[in-house]
Amino acid sequence: MVRMAINARERKGTISRYLYGQFAEHLGRCIYEGIWVGPDSPIPNTEGYRTDVLEALKNLNIPVLRWPGGCFADEYHWMDGIGPKSQRARMINNHWGGVEENNHFGTHEFLRLCELLETEPYISGNVGSGTVREMQQWVEYMTFDGESPMAGLRKENGKEQPWKLPFFGVGNENWGCGGNMRPEYYADLYRRYSSYVRNYGDNQVYKIACGPNTDDYHWTEVLMREAHWLMNGLSLHYYTIPSGNWFASKGSATEFGVDEWFSTMKNTLFMEELIVKHSKIMDKYDPEGKVGLIVDEWGGWYDVEPGTNPGFLYQQNTLRDALIAGVNLNIFHRYSKRVKMANIAQVVNVLQAMVLTEGDKMLLTPTYHVFDMYKVHQDAELLDVEFESPMYKHGSQLIPQLSVSASIDKEGRIHLSVCNLHHAVSASVSCHLEGAEGKEISGTLLTHSSLNAHNTFHQPEVVKPAKFTGAKLEDGQVHMELPPASVVVLTLK
Repeated sequence: MVRMAINARERKGTISRYLYGQFAEHLGRCIYEGIWVGPDSPIPNTEGYRTDVLEALKNLNIPVLRWPGGCFADEYHWMDGIGPKSQRARMINNHWGGVEENNHFGTHEFLRLCELLETEPYISGNVGSGTVREMQQWVEYMTFDGESPMAGLRKENGKEQPWKLPFFGVGNENWGCGGNMRPEYYADLYRRYSSYVRNYGDNQVYKIACGPNTDDYHWTEVLMREAHWLMNGLSLHYYTIPSGNWFASKGSATEFGVDEWFSTMKNTLFMEELIVKHSKIMDKYDPEGKVGLIVDEWGGWYDVEPGTNPGFLYQQNTLRDALIAGVNLNIFHRYSKRVKMANIAQVVNVLQAMVLTEGDKMLLTPTYHVFDMYKVHQDAELLDVEFESPMYKHGSQLIPQLSVSASIDKEGRIHLSVCNLHHAVSASVSCHLEGAEGKEISGTLLTHSSLNAHNTFHQPEVVKPAKFTGAKLEDGQVHMELPPASVVVLTLK
């Protein structure tokens, strides 16, 4: 029996809704076919956006959407994507499959998408191959309300009033596909470029610097030392790879056994170590916590589905991905004092997607369901949870069996999210409530008897949430039996 205690009197700060951000890159079928089909498409659409995808994503209460990349961002020249579509410059997407990009989805289309989804835009600017002037003019085009060449051009293109632009990334992965830079060089470029990302009128831009690749702590040290006072956020990218090998087979998305399940869970938990160590460096230069750690690329990354373009990064999404999502979100909650935003990669048809499409068909993935279950935590107050997890042993390796977080919302409801990482062993939990009296309990469960269970276009509801009947309230205690390989969210009123 696992003993657990939730202290409702001790609030640990707000779990920012921005931890539930999404990411849409010009990559494979994410934008074209996944989100944008054009107004003349036979696929039901709203102003050219797939209606089914819009409705599914709107249900998640997405707080922020990152665009246009990713690696694509540092080859993207925004003026190619404005004006009449027939006159927009065409280009080759060098990073992702070598396919032609017609630029029909540009600044206006992205910002309109954000309006339809009622989400906030996060735009990544081009430092790798772009100029300071280009970046400055893009921000002016979007946000300046006055007389200027860029504001005039925006109005000519049909947008009289400026948009609000809350988040702007000054480059992306500049240690790699964004220019293969040294941190010292990028720090100087960041200082220069960010100076021209201006606040026009009452629009205040939260400026995000390119942060480290996984465990490159030297990069974080240099960026914080040289430019922390000029940034609002520092990004971090980390992907869960079952094999742990970027340059060979990462592992199949659907064909895996217990060994790969365990390595995936272990590698997912590495996110906590990364956050702790990078945060320690940030604390040295920013003890007041003014600079947010922005995990704007995370999720599972596998070998692409057989027969698909390897540059499109299309992969299936199984029960294993549901656990990746739940564990990461629990980690982000616990470190929300420093982690201010996270953006899973990516929203449609790429990597660990929320939805998959094929022609006029669409399905919801297990990851989608976890985001739907967990959205109750958005902007709730983090609660302290005391427990000692049993260990999940596989061979000679050990990891914690349970991942947990809890919050209390504005209506006083306590939400407890628990992931059982073990592939075969259930967990009995007795949870004591301090400072709160639970009168009613309900819950949602996501699990399946098969570890590689996933939804297909022929069987789109193989993995879906169900009412959780394994919890009960007795004398101020919550008793629950968690199935193996499961994600549970409980609500206590």
